[in-house]
Amino acid sequence: MNSKNIIDQPLSGLGYLLKGIQLLRHPQLRVFVLIPLLINVLIFASAFWFLFSSITTWIESYMQDLPTFLSWLSYILWPIIIFTILFSFSFIFSTIANLIAAPFNGLLAEKTEILLTNAQINDDGWQDIFKDLPRILKRECQKWLYFLPRMLGCLILFFVPVIGQTLAPIVWFIFAGWMMAIQYADYPFDNHKVSFLTMRKTLATRFGKNITFGMIISFCTTIPLVNFIIMPIAVCGATAAWVDIYKKQVLDNPLNLIE
Repeated sequence: MNSKNIIDQPLSGLGYLLKGIQLLRHPQLRVFVLIPLLINVLIFASAFWFLFSSITTWIESYMQDLPTFLSWLSYILWPIIIFTILFSFSFIFSTIANLIAAPFNGLLAEKTEILLTNAQINDDGWQDIFKDLPRILKRECQKWLYFLPRMLGCLILFFVPVIGQTLAPIVWFIFAGWMMAIQYADYPFDNHKVSFLTMRKTLATRFGKNITFGMIISFCTTIPLVNFIIMPIAVCGATAAWVDIYKKQVLDNPLNLIE
């Protein structure tokens, strides 16, 4: 595959996901997809079995808290709440899957970048990846320290009568998209030891593109079967965006790198 034909100009958020699908089919990447794919299948199969056995009870309990004079809103809130629960569960379990698969996703991002640029990044092998586990887990903890306070803020909205309960699903969907964008973009950034703060600020300069990318990923995690393969697709798509948009901009400034 000719790397010059893969990335000609910056794409939309959807465009980079489609590019991820294209890259995932490349023979050089298939072996690096297997472990993240298996992790995703096991976690999402378990999560959705539990979710679909409990979702009706949760929704009915939530609806009982609505004031009687707003009971007519139930017809509007039912689909919104269903999507919110699906997105919430999908985000939580995709985050767990990403935590477990982080070393392998980092390797997939590295091999994708090599394919796109024909330039070596690291000389890491499988043994080096396991040696690097403490640093990888530290990076994942940085993400959670950023995510958790904001997730709690979204959660509190669900308990605010009327306005909060109506806005909470929308706010959650948008923020979940931003979290997904950060989650997957972090792999190629981290491969170059770019600090987490720099990565967030860099993504924010193209917020619309990245929020679209993340929201589509969030939506895909709610679709059976698609949710099994979305993780490696997102890693490849985010790496393509790194090569195309961010790499030169970030690496030209040594202050962006982790000390």
